[in-house]
Amino acid sequence: MSIEKFSIVVPDSVLDDLRRRLDATRWPDEIEGAGWDYGTSLGYLQSLSSYWRSGYDWRRQEAALNGLPQFRAALDGLNIHFVHVRGNGPSPLPLIMTHGWPGSFMEMTKIIPLLADPAAHGGSAADAFDVVVPSLPGYGFSDAPRISGMNANAIAALWARLMTLLGYEKFAAQGGDWGAAVSSALGLDHPERMIGIHLNFMAGRFLLGGSLDNAPADAVAADYLRQLRAWWNRDGGYNHIQSTRPQTLGYGLTDSPVGLAGWIIEHFRGWSDCDGDIERVFTRDELLTNVMIYWVTRNITASTRLYFESREKPLSLSADHRVTPPVALALFPKEIPLPPRALAERGYNIVRWTPMPRGGHFAAMEQPALLAEDIRAFFRGLR
Repeated sequence: MSIEKFSIVVPDSVLDDLRRRLDATRWPDEIEGAGWDYGTSLGYLQSLSSYWRSGYDWRRQEAALNGLPQFRAALDGLNIHFVHVRGNGPSPLPLIMTHGWPGSFMEMTKIIPLLADPAAHGGSAADAFDVVVPSLPGYGFSDAPRISGMNANAIAALWARLMTLLGYEKFAAQGGDWGAAVSSALGLDHPERMIGIHLNFMAGRFLLGGSLDNAPADAVAADYLRQLRAWWNRDGGYNHIQSTRPQTLGYGLTDSPVGLAGWIIEHFRGWSDCDGDIERVFTRDELLTNVMIYWVTRNITASTRLYFESREKPLSLSADHRVTPPVALALFPKEIPLPPRALAERGYNIVRWTPMPRGGHFAAMEQPALLAEDIRAFFRGLR
């Protein structure tokens, strides 16, 4: 295992090709007055693409991302990209934060300084963390797996090795979306190394036998299961195709930048606390920089394969197979439906349960200060 410094350097030829493809976009038609009812709004995506072509400055965003200390570690034949910011405090706590789909490591750029240097942002230096933010295998600037089996448990094993390589025998974990799954797998497979686990998402199917089809019909689960099934029926199409035919989907998303943006940005709008106005929460530069990370690495297909791998071997929690280290859950109101505490406690050792006043699925981007304070408060008693 080895670590080397890393900087993002996208060749000019990639940017020239992007501009050519944007100019050559073949736009679909749209039902009159459809808005976002049928999927990503044609008018919005055309406006965003025009800005992408003529107003967006990748080099500026690239330089900003390169302001973070980035590295790549050779782990089990894969080069794993990660950010490592050492804390400014008397005894920083090591914390590995894992992003999800369709996000990237850039989701954490706002929250990293709040955790690594809390005293500079109105907090206490005693709450400082050494923050490690890896890019999932097949995401961003991490290598794409070449063989099957890269699920949440396999990623958790990579993260445990990474933290060993960085010199951390024990550490904390945090995540939402796939980051919640990987953090949960760390708690299942490496409990002796975990100081605690903070989540801002909890996948209900992990607590329902791994599948909504095999879920128990008891009273605690019944109402939640109705909510969750309604959400899946209305909004879960992306998950089904990514978990069954990711390769087929990947041809279009890898070839068309507008297709890629339409696929990703629909979820940023639908899963955030924006009341339908996506730019109330995210700037155009933030949206496009996240899309660009998928575009310049050509990793969109690899990223969706995580859904396939997890369908093949779902993470399943129960009273006999629990995450035993201390767990906190921050419940953001516009999140995908979250389980009731009584159900969550079947699979997790819940010690903190915090309803949040605002925010959605992309909590570290949407409400970094709220999320940071809840993380600090939880781990304050575990240091």
